Amino acid sequence: MISQQLRRMPSRICQTGITLAILAFGQFTRAAEIISADLCIYGGTAGGVAAAVQATRMGRSAVIAEFGQNLGGMTSGGLGATDIGNKAAIGGIAREFYQRVARYYAADSAWRFENRSEYFAQHGGRSRLAEMNAPGAAQWTFEPHVAEAILFQMLKEAKAPVHFGQRLATVKKDGQRITEIVMENGQIYRAKMFIDATYEGDLMAQAGVSFTVGREANAKYNETINGIRAVTPKHQFTVSVDPYIKLGDPSSGLLPFIQPGDGGPPGAGDDRVQAYNFRLCYTKSPENRLPHAKPESYDPARYELLARYLEALVVAGRKPQLAEFWNPIWMPNGKTDINNNGGFSTDFIGANYDYPNGSYATRARIWQEHTDYIRGFVYFLATSPRVPENLQREMQEWGPAKDEFVATGGWPHQLYVREARRMVSDYVMTEQNCRGTVTAEDPVSLAAYTMDSHNCQRILKDGHAENEGDVQVGGFPPYPISYRSIVPKATECANLLVPICLSATHIAYGSIRMEPVFMILGESAATAAALALDSKVPVQKIDYLKFRARLLADKQVLE
Repeated sequence: MISQQLRRMPSRICQTGITLAILAFGQFTRAAEIISADLCIYGGTAGGVAAAVQATRMGRSAVIAEFGQNLGGMTSGGLGATDIGNKAAIGGIAREFYQRVARYYAADSAWRFENRSEYFAQHGGRSRLAEMNAPGAAQWTFEPHVAEAILFQMLKEAKAPVHFGQRLATVKKDGQRITEIVMENGQIYRAKMFIDATYEGDLMAQAGVSFTVGREANAKYNETINGIRAVTPKHQFTVSVDPYIKLGDPSSGLLPFIQPGDGGPPGAGDDRVQAYNFRLCYTKSPENRLPHAKPESYDPARYELLARYLEALVVAGRKPQLAEFWNPIWMPNGKTDINNNGGFSTDFIGANYDYPNGSYATRARIWQEHTDYIRGFVYFLATSPRVPENLQREMQEWGPAKDEFVATGGWPHQLYVREARRMVSDYVMTEQNCRGTVTAEDPVSLAAYTMDSHNCQRILKDGHAENEGDVQVGGFPPYPISYRSIVPKATECANLLVPICLSATHIAYGSIRMEPVFMILGESAATAAALALDSKVPVQKIDYLKFRARLLADKQVLE
């Protein structure tokens, strides 16, 4: 038998009515232990949780193997400001999750640093208080620990175990079928069906499934906003900033955080991925605020580009405000989900190119570099004499929320891997799908968000620093995601589904890659896996009409 440990969430949540005696497995299991289930899900993201819950609701056993030590990926990792696009497009287990969030915050005991009516009056943003009081209300903003608690609760109800600290080592196949996956600690997972619910696509890649990394050329799929951008008007430097170590001297070399080269020809493809960051849960509440921590590797000279940018803004007659350098979105209890904003911010542009195909050691290095960069960015704005006083005072009012991410000192447990590997299957979602000029005839979900990419590089252009790669193009209605885009080619793997690193171009993925959509796709993938088992067919051969009927019965939204 697997050794079991009782994972209990912090007492502050237990006091607010969520039952959190959760059965979890992982750290104390014996080496070379074999774990068997109908469905094995690699990745404890919110999409992985939705898949496990749905599998058990269809009468199948499911197990999650998670690389890290936390459940929920970005949903519990700081991204509490849900990217929606269109609320009506979210159904099934995903909507159930957001309804559970609303029920949690309906209790007075959930509010510790402000009251409910104040929050929705001042910061509710995506929802109004009147909506929260209606039957079936869904709330789209939440604290990280609340999200993780609810996901644990859903797994507990489903009786689906999750094993933490599981680093994938090898994948074994018999023909086109995965038979088992083996972890570095020797643990073996055997299943009839597998789902890759990671942001990185590690299981997919090791199973021999085709994938790509980076941006396709516009010409490849007849797109217009993929590839290297000729012009990047948003999240850009708004005044000219000298990029050289010695002002005006190209021979002195480029400042830190600027990549060499001219960026490449517009419209061409490359292997660069859009920037990553951490979504920061900060607060201004003195009683719940940690001080800004100076990174061990902190060197203010690394932020010379930022210092010059601030000085150039002042010379141009501007009074820089903190809102120009990051974007705080308010969560309950005086907390935030802080995202990148502007020309120099929390996105560590150009520092993630080695991440998608990197080893665990490489990825650990990149995580630490991103942590040091963002902590240093915050510390510089809070302390450097080169920062205007008004901006410095603004930053000094903030700090990490001390009751979030307690095990990591208030720092998020999940790097925002906006894009890594993407599968290449028989159906590739493209810009045409987003715009509605091409429509998938076998939908498993709707997507509704803007075609969105963060910057991919910071380059030298016309003697100044310039960001390249940001795209924000919307104005289209929800559109269907093809079932064929979440299953590999039949010649490559017959019992794997890939709901997160699905088959899509860079620019289409920028619209699809939202946490509610990943939950929907996770649920749909588990439904397909169960039907494939029932019919004893590969995942590519399930009866789509029967599949569609089950999705609709489970309140999925397909059109």
